Amino acid sequence: MVGERTAEDIKIKIGSAYPLEEEMTLDVKGRDLVAGLPKTVSITSAEISEALQEPVRAIVEAAKISLERTPPELAADLIERGIVMAGGGSLLRGMDKIISEETGLPVHIADDPLTAVAEGTGKVLNEIRYLRKVTVPVKSEMHT
Repeated sequence: MVGERTAEDIKIKIGSAYPLEEEMTLDVKGRDLVAGLPKTVSITSAEISEALQEPVRAIVEAAKISLERTPPELAADLIERGIVMAGGGSLLRGMDKIISEETGLPVHIADDPLTAVAEGTGKVLNEIRYLRKVTVPVKSEMHT
């Protein structure tokens, strides 16, 4: 068992959404769940990639659903310019590659992905009329 901070460190150092060409290993200190005592184990990038598969699949599926709901005008821009990923999840090694393979679109990572979400939200709120042009109404909103 490891703490949340250690798990995040493992993900950053050897985690990958996509199989790596060269296997990486990391010694991790934690607590043996059977004996209850501190222990150091060596883990591989393949083990961490396997552990990350469920959340990675969920992210890929969410991206596909979003693309299915994209208005045709925006879809044309996506084909031409690609997807720009932002947020901490975009920093997971290989996430851009797996999303590109699954969607057939080019994928780029924002220049500063950790602040891009907040900056983009601020820009959208300043220009709310543009957001209304590119959003698709939810079915319950269509009747109002």
